[in-house]
Amino acid sequence: MVRKLTITIDSDWKAALRGAAAQAKAGIREKRYQGEVLNFESAGAFFSHLTERRWALITELLGEGVVGVRELARRLGRDVKRVHEDASALVALGLLERTELGALFCPYVDIHVDMHLMRRAA
Repeated sequence: MVRKLTITIDSDWKAALRGAAAQAKAGIREKRYQGEVLNFESAGAFFSHLTERRWALITELLGEGVVGVRELARRLGRDVKRVHEDASALVALGLLERTELGALFCPYVDIHVDMHLMRRAA
């Protein structure tokens, strides 16, 4: 199965959860995969978890298959310890996965970020 992820930013996390559940329910009825959703409550929360270096890590792994942490650090020109820390944070978010031996892979072939910024009502 080809996995897809949509990252959303919605301060009303309950509404975001209901929307994701409705989308999943529709997919079950239609017997087709609808993709997965990861929601952040604010742009600040999004950017605090998904820094520029973490995005580079995801980008390097997207479509690459399984890659060891040391090899990934070499490719990115970064310290192994820091890559391990960032990878652990991304695994906790569900953006990366680990093999039994500790190597990393990105299970998604497509990641879409849906961010809508607008002025707050006064």
